[in-house]
Amino acid sequence: MGIDVNPTVSRRRLGSELRRLREISGMTTQQVAERLLISQPKISLLENGRRVVKPRDVRDLCGLYGVQDQRRVEHLMQLAGESGQQGWWNSYGDIPYGAYIGLEAEAAAIRLYEPLVIPGLLQTPAYARAVIAGTIPLITPEKAAARLQVRLRRQDRLRAPGNPLRLWIVLDESVLRRVVGSREVMREQLDHLNHLSAQPHITVQVLPHEVGAHPGVSGQFSLLEFAEAGDVSVVYLERFTSDLYLEKRSDVRFYREMYAHLQAQALSPDGTRHLVNEVIGAYTDPE
Repeated sequence: MGIDVNPTVSRRRLGSELRRLREISGMTTQQVAERLLISQPKISLLENGRRVVKPRDVRDLCGLYGVQDQRRVEHLMQLAGESGQQGWWNSYGDIPYGAYIGLEAEAAAIRLYEPLVIPGLLQTPAYARAVIAGTIPLITPEKAAARLQVRLRRQDRLRAPGNPLRLWIVLDESVLRRVVGSREVMREQLDHLNHLSAQPHITVQVLPHEVGAHPGVSGQFSLLEFAEAGDVSVVYLERFTSDLYLEKRSDVRFYREMYAHLQAQALSPDGTRHLVNEVIGAYTDPE
């Protein structure tokens, strides 16, 4: 597999193009399913990028939609081949949020709200190890080590030369005050947070307790945006046993507006660093 192949993104782009071709042809998913003798849910899964597409399926669909440009057909078949390959994260075993990692690896920018812990992209090894152990108490040492390695490798996106991930993060103040691991681990983590927030492509803001009720009380969410023309933004909602991906324009617009409200209510980046330093001081003082 080529190191630049991202199967998650290949499936999304291929599915989006297949949907566009079907709509141009004027056919419904039910009509396509009947003509090709396959199930309608399969067509929907293919178009939503939720299922690996075989090159043969692409050839049949292009024939049904009347695609005459052979170069376009070959390009779509190439995407189909890539969609069945494995991403780098698959080499670490069963990582349940592999689809998200694929999107994150391709995203140009991410807007993230986190009410409970420091986001994985900004975690130190010690903090990440404590989060994994605390949130998945039945995990084996081997699987915990694999999760840690994947989490740390994801952070390479923040250091990509010439094209680092643009990151906006709003944290609830509870994230700073929840002792994960130990007070020493927290001091190291918050120092690291301040260091990263000084980078021009990373913006961190804290939502202080005094704000009270706010649009983020329903929980964590991420808004991923892509530079590639035609790629639709994705809202990611992380849950304990399953994740939710929202791509409808109305859903994306709703969460984008929610995020704007959170940023407006949060401390400025400078005010955030001041608060983080205060909390670091509290962790430094003897108990």
